[in-house]
Amino acid sequence: MPVGLCLIELRFPNAMSLKDKRRITKSIVDRTRHRFNISIAEVNMQDSLQKASLAITTVSNSTPLTQSTLTNVLDFIESTRLDIEVLDYHVDISHPF
Repeated sequence: MPVGLCLIELRFPNAMSLKDKRRITKSIVDRTRHRFNISIAEVNMQDSLQKASLAITTVSNSTPLTQSTLTNVLDFIESTRLDIEVLDYHVDISHPF
């Protein structure tokens, strides 16, 4: 049973306030959660004006499916929000059992 974790660091170059950033972040989280069978949350840099860190997790019965899901989520975030930049991401797949 592979468990996948993806940490994504985002930059919001057009955000003029924390309210702008939180609105965009909430939109990303809600749309991604609705489209994929994943857990997603903002985990760091909540008070930073132009940066956010999202954690995405998924569990499946195969490693390729877990990897594919996380790759598709990353592609979805990059393609649907043209007003953000993905600065960095890290994918880790573990087999706890």
